[in-house]
Amino acid sequence: MLTHRFTQFARALSRLVTGQSSFHLPLRNARTVTTLATCMLLTTASIPAAAQTPAGPQTGLPITELTAGIHVIRAEVANTDETRRVGLMLRKSLPDNNGMLFVFEEPEMQCFWMRNTLVPLSIAFIADDGTIVNMADMAPQTDDPHCSEQPVRYALEMAQGWFDTHGVAAGQRLGGISQ
Repeated sequence: MLTHRFTQFARALSRLVTGQSSFHLPLRNARTVTTLATCMLLTTASIPAAAQTPAGPQTGLPITELTAGIHVIRAEVANTDETRRVGLMLRKSLPDNNGMLFVFEEPEMQCFWMRNTLVPLSIAFIADDGTIVNMADMAPQTDDPHCSEQPVRYALEMAQGWFDTHGVAAGQRLGGISQ
């Protein structure tokens, strides 16, 4: 089983190096996530920055509306390897109540970093039913991994502090998440 996971990791790392994939890895538990995230960070330190940096912020993504209690969130949808890889990189600001919803094919342990992301963000890892599993604040332009505590299909990035300011916490269910 461990050999299979390292094979998947090697393939994912190869796709990342060639610009074909995101930091998403199909992992099932937090210990494996931590170990492989550390290996990946050490390995990618030697990759030229130009190979990892998009030309500019991505635009034109589909928009969906989510709700957190009485609050309406306007979320760009990143649902392909490429859109998830670029995410909110190189954005200089994020309008109020706007964010990015990352959609994955199936529930898995998800990890995010902030390389080339200029604004501080908060992330909520979300189960299939819209329940927030856990949250994290992320500092700009860092490679620190921020991971879900259990397999999830969705992650929502908002301006740092948005969740706290609006009283949104782990265990709360977001509306508009479709299975």
